[in-house]
Amino acid sequence: MKLADLAGRATVVTGDGGVDVFKATGGAFGPDIHDCYERWTEFRGASAAIDTSEVTPIDEALLGSPAPRPRQSFGIGLNYKAHAEESGAKLPPIPATFTKFPSCLTGPFADVALPSENVDWEVELVVVIGVRAEHVSRSDGWDHVAGLTIGQDLSERVVQRAAGAQFCLGKSYPGFGPMGPWLVTPDDFENRDDLALSCSIDGEIVQDSRTNELIFDVPHLIEQLSGVLPLLPGDIIFTGTPSGVGFTRQPPRFLKPGEVVESTIEGIGRMRTRLT
Repeated sequence: MKLADLAGRATVVTGDGGVDVFKATGGAFGPDIHDCYERWTEFRGASAAIDTSEVTPIDEALLGSPAPRPRQSFGIGLNYKAHAEESGAKLPPIPATFTKFPSCLTGPFADVALPSENVDWEVELVVVIGVRAEHVSRSDGWDHVAGLTIGQDLSERVVQRAAGAQFCLGKSYPGFGPMGPWLVTPDDFENRDDLALSCSIDGEIVQDSRTNELIFDVPHLIEQLSGVLPLLPGDIIFTGTPSGVGFTRQPPRFLKPGEVVESTIEGIGRMRTRLT
């Protein structure tokens, strides 16, 4: 199942368009997409009975983040070996975790204003929690996942480095967390642990990898994080970026106004972010 936030309303996405969850369930769920996450198991049962024969077209300009108001928003650094190597950093023994403040989140086709000349790109697989997770074992990690989506962990590198290894501010300018275009439930993937992901700038591919190269995979991240604090329905985890970011290039390369960043993940789709 694909679930989107369309003009602020939870919407089941089909091949031909979208079905408004609130209307299709007689008001039992929605219209806020987070209502679906809060009762995820119940919603999944009800979603199987949603009539998808009558759909409305989806205007991509109206798509918002599929988890627009998480109570907790996690970022994971150095979670691909090649990215750690290009950054000159040692692999951490546990996930290098920071937060992206939720106010930075935006939709999959948004314009994002660059605050400086030092903004970098980072395509990432994003996990949305559906069932509260507390002290969860790795073997049960996927049972707590509502679904997966695409994210861009946009990063202001000067602020990030100047903050004493505390990444949060450099990762949280307005619009620095594009997500979408929708959430895809784990059962929709042929292999949820091995998905191709890529990033391009004005058509030039700058990142190209697979999620099977994650050092801490999705169940491992849920085990580690839930061992410290509860993961709540609607929470999000940016799982880390592969190699190919701009600040490690010689000379370094950063995003410029007018450029378009396209981010893709196999089985989910693509999103476009225009820089202004």
